[in-house]
Amino acid sequence: MKQVLLVFIGGGLGSALRFLISKTLNPTFQHFFLGTFIVNMVGCLLIGIILGFSAKSNLLPQNYTLLLATGFCGGFTTFSTFAFEKHSLLKSGDFLQLAIYLITSIIIGVLAVMFGLWITKQ
Repeated sequence: MKQVLLVFIGGGLGSALRFLISKTLNPTFQHFFLGTFIVNMVGCLLIGIILGFSAKSNLLPQNYTLLLATGFCGGFTTFSTFAFEKHSLLKSGDFLQLAIYLITSIIIGVLAVMFGLWITKQ
């Protein structure tokens, strides 16, 4: 039960922070959801760092990993929102913006996870 509570608390904090960032930054650009993009890229970096430290040498106890990686990062990142926004671009016929956003999100997201893992190996 303690583990479920840790995930619940982390997820709530991550979701609230995601909401605030997206609400602030998404209206800035008409066809590029900057808030969602930043949240997803930062979330990818954070999960790489958290899981890297967790796997490195037990620097992060399992309960902290659940709170931060499963809970916070799970609530903070927004893949469902990401997919919905891509659907909106597809529906509007803005194929160039759709392609740019998809490609940059995937490439930078994967690179951010790799960078987060690399940081923990230093």
